[in-house]
Amino acid sequence: MRIAILAAALFAASTAAAADNPWHAKARDLLQHSVAIPTVAGRGKVPELAQYLADQYKAAGWAADDVHVMPYDATPENKTAALIVRWPAAGKATAKPILLLAHMDVVEALPADWSMDPFTMVEKDGYFYGRGTSDDKMGVVAVTTALMQLRAQGFRPKRDIVVLFTGDEETTGRGATLGATQWRSLLDAEYGLNADGGGGGFDHDRQPIGFTLQTAEKTYADFAFTTHNPGGHSSKPRPDNAIYELSDALNRLAAYRFEPALNATTRAYFTERQKREHGALGDAMRAWLKNPADGAAADVIEADTTEVGLTRTRCVATMLAGGHAPNALPQTAKATVNCRILPGVSPDAIRDELQKIAGAKVEVTRLDDNRTSLDSPLRPDVLKAYTDSVHARFPAAPVIPEMSTGASDARPFREAGIPVYGVDGSWGIVPDDMRAHGRDERLPVQALGDDVDHWVRMVSELAG
Repeated sequence: MRIAILAAALFAASTAAAADNPWHAKARDLLQHSVAIPTVAGRGKVPELAQYLADQYKAAGWAADDVHVMPYDATPENKTAALIVRWPAAGKATAKPILLLAHMDVVEALPADWSMDPFTMVEKDGYFYGRGTSDDKMGVVAVTTALMQLRAQGFRPKRDIVVLFTGDEETTGRGATLGATQWRSLLDAEYGLNADGGGGGFDHDRQPIGFTLQTAEKTYADFAFTTHNPGGHSSKPRPDNAIYELSDALNRLAAYRFEPALNATTRAYFTERQKREHGALGDAMRAWLKNPADGAAADVIEADTTEVGLTRTRCVATMLAGGHAPNALPQTAKATVNCRILPGVSPDAIRDELQKIAGAKVEVTRLDDNRTSLDSPLRPDVLKAYTDSVHARFPAAPVIPEMSTGASDARPFREAGIPVYGVDGSWGIVPDDMRAHGRDERLPVQALGDDVDHWVRMVSELAG
């Protein structure tokens, strides 16, 4: 009941605030239009959203030569597009550009799985509902609205500001790879700020738990476990069986634990976290920081639902196929194993380790060519700007470096020597109510306005 009353109060306050702030209202309109375009893989709708946003930028004063819709193929079956927008420095630039990142594509959402149409934005009980409201159309909209607000208010950037909105972050990530390679001349920057990383967490009373600046992320890599067998008639079972051999290998994988390891980001993260964590979890954090070889302490941390994936590489079976007929012994069985690998560790090295786990009867192969993710150094100017922005809204709230267990468009740029920092400002989501990729995805109404204001502060401090 208390949460319901609080949500109603937040709804009333945020609605009134949006009415008083034309830029918050503009963001709402942009988000509503963006959600209505189903930018999921295979539907070919991303170019439509890219063109809509391009027209919005040009209507707000950007020269046509500084706005580029970039069609490309995410896969042979999926045509998509990126949007690149440049805001040139006023006069001679005093530093290299800043790159602002977000993605326009979203994960598929079936109306039958939702309590409402996922591609019609609904405002209810203090939330915006709709696919992409939190991942990541809110980032696209907040960055766009903030830049429009700054331009309308006469802001004169001292360095170029370059925007890249990709169209396949949720699938192949080819747009970011093209951005870091073929489109590098348009996007070369000193560093990037990613709307799809970092952010703040809140408890059920809407009190801030803490805020993270994403400086690293794990490498995404898929592998296949495959077994082969001559097969035969199911009435004459063989002592060897492709499905059983695959099952045995997957059970060994389930029980296996990769070696834990600290890096600069996770050391800074746990150094801050242990100050506020009591009991067995806090003790484990302190023990592991003191001795990174203390695997037992790392295991306690890894077992916690909020910290899982932060101590080591993790691999898990996600897809399974085997056999060809109900009355025949299986000739082939195959599992897809998804790994999230610590920064700096080669996927090829993990493949070799997986082969040892699986055993000689199982063939382990890579299913992608993703390169090793790298971490970004902690830049004092970016950390200060993010902390200043957080504290403008939530004074004295802790700001902690973070390694994401998921993947984003930051990886190819980090590999290319452009450090990227996740600085999401859509604050207000309760950690156990994260609905990105899930049913009835939603974003607090207040969070969208906060995000616009956050990007205004960040860009003003770093480019002004």
